[in-house]
Amino acid sequence: MPDTPLDEIRQRFDAQHQGSRAQPEVPLAVRRERLLRLDTLLREHAPVLAAAVQADFGVRSPRLTEVADFFLLRAQMAHTLKHLARWCRPRKVRTPLYLQPARAWLQRQPLGVVGIIAPWNYPVQLALAPAMGALAAGNRVLLKPSELTPHTSAKLADLVAQFFAPDEFCVVQGGAEVAAQVASLPLDHLVFTGSTAVGRRVALAAAANLTPTTLELGGKSPAIVDADCDLRQAALKLAHGKLLNAGQTCIAPDYLFVPHGSEAAFADAYRAAVARLFPYFEGNPDYASIITPRHLARLRELVQEARDMGADVQELAPVPGAPAPPAQSIGDGVARQMAPTLVFGATARMRLMQEEIFGPVLPVLGYGHVDEVVAHINAHPRPLSLYWFGRSDAVRDDVLARTVSGGVTVNDTLLHIAHERLPFGGVGDSGWGAYHGEAGFLRFCHEKPVLAQSRWSAGALLYPPYGARFDRVMGLLRRLM
Repeated sequence: MPDTPLDEIRQRFDAQHQGSRAQPEVPLAVRRERLLRLDTLLREHAPVLAAAVQADFGVRSPRLTEVADFFLLRAQMAHTLKHLARWCRPRKVRTPLYLQPARAWLQRQPLGVVGIIAPWNYPVQLALAPAMGALAAGNRVLLKPSELTPHTSAKLADLVAQFFAPDEFCVVQGGAEVAAQVASLPLDHLVFTGSTAVGRRVALAAAANLTPTTLELGGKSPAIVDADCDLRQAALKLAHGKLLNAGQTCIAPDYLFVPHGSEAAFADAYRAAVARLFPYFEGNPDYASIITPRHLARLRELVQEARDMGADVQELAPVPGAPAPPAQSIGDGVARQMAPTLVFGATARMRLMQEEIFGPVLPVLGYGHVDEVVAHINAHPRPLSLYWFGRSDAVRDDVLARTVSGGVTVNDTLLHIAHERLPFGGVGDSGWGAYHGEAGFLRFCHEKPVLAQSRWSAGALLYPPYGARFDRVMGLLRRLM
């Protein structure tokens, strides 16, 4: 489908803006009915959306899209529908003695129009998860999906138009110019998921209208293997977290710390884990391809630079006797299935250790004491995720107390994003704001403070003209506080 004309984007926003102002309070029944429509969209059209994702990647198994996109969306939908009525209710607030017998509460109201600029790596989940939270909070939604997944974006636009009126929820399509137009609109909130560099530009564009933002960015998420952990189990979980979607995951382990002397043992354990998960790479429907030739070329440049600068680069090989690749590729997808790669001896001078990798390449760094690990993490921008493997609660708690990251999974990878009662978001360079569950609902609400004065209010005792009575009342209040 062609790009949405810029004047049409403005018209769609204006319709949503006017609708939100005409209905500042959205009844629970309306919110629930909108969510049920979105649920029906997902249940009835998941296969065609998965096929669109497959067409965009070249190789991206519908089963991978099921677990990484649809399963998380279904879990979030079930949780949201179950708790929505409670979330929508006003929250009573205790009134201090000096204001009693007044009553106070927080009234949760929609912000208005929420814009979403979604990425390409999980193009259904990362488009519809924030939309779900925004709709639950009573907002209108303007979604701009990625131009790097054109089949998925077109299918989302078609399906959303079937299930929603344009002034409720609509999709606009296009590249950087369309994204810039969306970011420059006077939205009531803007969600952006993508790189830190682009996130800075989005935040600047939004600031012109004082539009609050939720930025879900990336960065270099570290993983730490403690000396007492089961290396084989850790390697399996790290391989799964690193190679899901061929490493094209914002919370994938970006680099790994292992105790000095265990590098070779880890390499063996990682090879065994990869062989178990992906016996072969080229032509394997379970192993996603890199999204575009340009992204693949960048990854190969990072690896080649590390090799040229003296790093030990170990490209993993298929299991002997594994199936041969198919005679015909799915588009050029098979040609973009990059073999998993370990890199030992990476240094700070290498781009591999400076940029988020976003691919199936794992640098492995040795360490002598956990203090070295903490110092390294704290010397760099705060990561989106951190992973720790080990048996010692004391060491775990020490690492968590002395580092700051968007989220943590202990003795596994990725799973904190799947917990609906845990907010998901970054910190510092990895983003700000969080959504999922009630945290997402609140992110897209205005909690309006309300104080209802009683007819028996004694507030007039503090009115001027000031004198002895005022002094006696203030003295009493000081003693009571």
